[in-house]
Amino acid sequence: MTNGNGAPSEQAPPQLNVLAQYTKDLSFENPNAPSSLAPQQQQPAINIQINVGANNLAQNEFEVTLSIEGKAENGGKVMFSFELAYAGVFRIVNVPQEQLHPLVMIECPRLLFPFAREIIATAVRDGGFPPLMLDPVDFVGLYRQNMERQAAAQAASGAKPS
Repeated sequence: MTNGNGAPSEQAPPQLNVLAQYTKDLSFENPNAPSSLAPQQQQPAINIQINVGANNLAQNEFEVTLSIEGKAENGGKVMFSFELAYAGVFRIVNVPQEQLHPLVMIECPRLLFPFAREIIATAVRDGGFPPLMLDPVDFVGLYRQNMERQAAAQAASGAKPS
């Protein structure tokens, strides 16, 4: 490949490698068993919260943690609840600095999500319920929401009271 002057270009392609992935923390609670395992009149209300965090471990290595919390309630009683922190270590090289943050906060959790989804489905099933299959997550939308929230918090903290 040339750079337009006939000289070879020296820019290496971007690389994203998964070095490790692991469960950092997993909690499943079934506080009202065995009554919560009995057939129910209606479907439970299920509330899911998802967050993404990242730490820079070395020059090109990042630990990304996908945190998922959920709770199923029926008639005001908790049927089950869970918390999962699933993480991966990623090596990212040859990525422009302005593209690094979105890559870490969007693509890395997207790679982790199917594994976290399986862990949650298995934990809920092992708790005596049908497996909970989480819907796919729009990590781009989640990233935009977090960036807007941070911008609003910075604007609010920068405002001087009159």
